[in-house]
Amino acid sequence: MNTGYLKVDPEKPEENIIEEAAEVIRAGGLVAFPTETVYGLGGDAFMAESSKKIYAAKGRPSDNPLIVHIADIEAAEKAGSDIPGEFYLLSDAFWPGPLTMIVKRNPDMPLETTGGLDTVAMRMPSHPVAEALIRASGGFIAAPSANASGRPSPTTAKHVKDDLDGRIDLILDGGSCSIGLESTIVDLSCGKPQILRPGFITKEMLEDVLGGVDLDPTLFKPSAGRPKAPGMRYRHYAPQGEMHIYIGEQQAVSSRINAELDKAKAYGRRCGVICTEETKDKYAADMVVSVGSREDVKGAAAEIYSVLREFDDRGIEVICSEAFSEEGYGLALMNRLYKACGYQVVRV
Repeated sequence: MNTGYLKVDPEKPEENIIEEAAEVIRAGGLVAFPTETVYGLGGDAFMAESSKKIYAAKGRPSDNPLIVHIADIEAAEKAGSDIPGEFYLLSDAFWPGPLTMIVKRNPDMPLETTGGLDTVAMRMPSHPVAEALIRASGGFIAAPSANASGRPSPTTAKHVKDDLDGRIDLILDGGSCSIGLESTIVDLSCGKPQILRPGFITKEMLEDVLGGVDLDPTLFKPSAGRPKAPGMRYRHYAPQGEMHIYIGEQQAVSSRINAELDKAKAYGRRCGVICTEETKDKYAADMVVSVGSREDVKGAAAEIYSVLREFDDRGIEVICSEAFSEEGYGLALMNRLYKACGYQVVRV
């Protein structure tokens, strides 16, 4: 398959480009497109064959649910059923934006799209290209992240091309994604609302609207059983190198990381460190990457997938990462780092 590649204005997407991409989706093809979080790989959510193509292109397990991207509340009521009041409270507060909500599935929504579950995950992105494409395509785009399954999520069109060139019909290049981490996922399908994946919309923000919100107990450890949302069970966001996170008092963490770097160098292995502006001068490795100030967790989150991909490009075999606060938005960043390293954590 020859994958097309079109640049599109991220603020005012050209109508002819959007129509060309929409025609691909309406015909059952796949289009990678930018959102405010990461690039998505889109197909018609109501077309079972399109969802099958998404799983095949990514190499993604078919029981890992896809998120249905919509552009208005009327579409949500066609994709879901028995929609609770909390859904409307949260949509009023955070849509369009980086929040995915899980409700009961409309029987017309294919099980191929929902990973075989009787629930459906829905999101209304705020990116102008995503919104225009959803509307032009018919209103319902199933779209996981546009990367090979298990790899760091794509925040640029180049990342998509690196992983999926020759596997999909078209890539829309709308520049870099502003947030850089996937949406928050909250389950509203049974009882008290529960966060299944943390993101830009934090637990505190959700509680300001709803009151109490639970955290899924598997957020920071491997999940067993059928996943209720993307990223819950399978290895995600992972670089090719062996990666560990080091948690503890900063000086002790720096000393331990340097000791591990010395061991790796003794075996001739290429090493990388993920750190901050405050600590970058403490390390000597083949790649020492600061993701910004420790006080700017959002900035660090926006860079993390690009950093992991850069390590791969440079052949880094051993990756040592400092830890970050798990307060507020830091919860999302640490969730992704835990999954990227396969929960290999060293407490210093």
